Amino acid sequence: MLLAASIRLDVANYVSDLFGVYIALILIYILANLALSFGLRPTYSRWVDRTLDFLREVCEPYLRIFRRVIPSMGMIDLSPIIALIVLGLIRTVIVTLIGG
Repeated sequence: MLLAASIRLDVANYVSDLFGVYIALILIYILANLALSFGLRPTYSRWVDRTLDFLREVCEPYLRIFRRVIPSMGMIDLSPIIALIVLGLIRTVIVTLIGG
C-alpha cells in the first residue's frame, strides 16, 4: 500500500514537472517574440532561427486555440496570459487527481 502511494506521488510530480516545462517554454516563446518585436535580433544566426522555430512549433498549436477565441485588443494580445492560466488550472486538477 505504501509503495503504491509513493508511486502515485512520483507520477504526480513527474506530470507536474512536465506541465512546468511546457509553461516555461511558452514564457520563453512570449519573451522571445517580445524581444524580436523590439528589434533585438542578431543579423544572421542559425541557432537563433532554429530555437525560435522549435519554440514556435511547440507553443503555437496550444496558443492558437486561445487566439481563435480571444480577440486581440489592438497591440495587446491577452491570449497567452489566458492560455497560461488555463494550463495552470489543468495542471492543478490533473496532479490532484493523480496524487490523490
